[in-house]
Amino acid sequence: MEKETEKILENIRFYRTAQKVSLIKLATEVGISHSHLYYIEKKRVIPSIDLLVKIAKTLKIDLKTLLE
Repeated sequence: MEKETEKILENIRFYRTAQKVSLIKLATEVGISHSHLYYIEKKRVIPSIDLLVKIAKTLKIDLKTLLE
C-alpha cells in the first residue's frame, strides 16, 4: 500500500475520533457495516472515492482535508 493511501486511511480515524464519533455511528451514517469501516481504518480495505466523499461529508470536512 502506498504511503499516500495509508495517510488517507489514518485521516479517517483521526477526524472521526477528534469529533468523538463512534465507529458504529459513522459506519451507519455512511451506509456501511462497522466491520467494513474497521477494516478501512486498519488499512485492510481501500475505500472507493464515493465512500471517501460520504465519509468526508458525514464528518463535515472537505474531501481535500481528508486526502491531505
